[in-house]
Amino acid sequence: MNSLIIGGTGPTGHFIVNGLRERGHNVTLLHSGRHEIPETSEGVKHIHADAFSEDSLKDALKSLSFDLCITAYGRLRRIAELMTDHTDRFISIGGVPAYRGFMNPWLFDPPGLPVPISEEDLLVQVEKEDEKGWRIVRTEEAVFQNHPNATHFRYPYVYGSYQLVPREWCIVRRILDNRPHIIVPDDGLTLSSFGYAENLAHAILLAVDQPEISSGKTYNCGDEEVLSLRKVIEIITSAMNHKWEIVSMPWKIAVPARPLMMQPLPTHRVLSIEKIKRELGYRDVVKPAEGLVITAKWLAENRPEKGGQEEKMLQDPFDYEAEDKLISAWKGLLESIPEISYRQEPGWGMHYSGPGGQPRSNTDFQ
Repeated sequence: MNSLIIGGTGPTGHFIVNGLRERGHNVTLLHSGRHEIPETSEGVKHIHADAFSEDSLKDALKSLSFDLCITAYGRLRRIAELMTDHTDRFISIGGVPAYRGFMNPWLFDPPGLPVPISEEDLLVQVEKEDEKGWRIVRTEEAVFQNHPNATHFRYPYVYGSYQLVPREWCIVRRILDNRPHIIVPDDGLTLSSFGYAENLAHAILLAVDQPEISSGKTYNCGDEEVLSLRKVIEIITSAMNHKWEIVSMPWKIAVPARPLMMQPLPTHRVLSIEKIKRELGYRDVVKPAEGLVITAKWLAENRPEKGGQEEKMLQDPFDYEAEDKLISAWKGLLESIPEISYRQEPGWGMHYSGPGGQPRSNTDFQ
């Protein structure tokens, strides 16, 4: 089978390419040529073109035809139109901002998405509510208008090597800089769906293997296990043998944590992946904790330039002086709170029987 991958040099690309090669596909990789990934297997043909330029794509593809096209980069709407003459099967990768409220949580009252979000939930239909999400939905519609048997994937944030906006660098750099503390909002309990690169590539390959099931459908994808922000920090901290204090603050003042949160509220953003599990048999091939360790160690070995593109994209200034002042002020405020006495100290409720909860009425089990 002849397969074309448009993009393929980002976090999931080499996993997809190599997975296709293992399946016996003849693979052509169309990308800009600015990034050559050493993990890409040998025997792959490279076409250098601008995936955002219709003219460049037309010139590069000319009379070429493929059994399968996987589009992981570029102007998807135009690519979908162009590839009608060049492929029998089309698989596309888009984003979860298609869901109403994903980028604008204030569309719900109280603010925040339903948990979890399934493929049947509301998409952005009003441009003024979320311009980016509205464009994404229109693009998805264009994919199926041009390729009724297409399969479309809604990616969450991807972690792994070659991520241009490596959220984990906010943690890893602070560890490498030997920081004694890191700030999290609301104890870091926010849940957000993410996807380790190899897991997301596995989802794509499941669709490649099962066209009779996946054709004409859209799937959420992401890790099965959804980790809290605090858990992410703890996993990376342990893997890098660092010790520090995780300082919890209310969301409104935990400003240095914004790049880690990647959203304007600490509400949850969790995807339901039950559809892809049920229909295509998806399961994580790499546990999220393992994927985070791999990612953190890769970043430590391939450090983004200080003040370079990745840090600009993250919008993390790594302003340690300001962080120290904030932590000092917050701890001073906590110390200034007077001790409060209660007529009766509030409890956890009679249903709770864990540590500190309701004691057993009979110490001997009969």
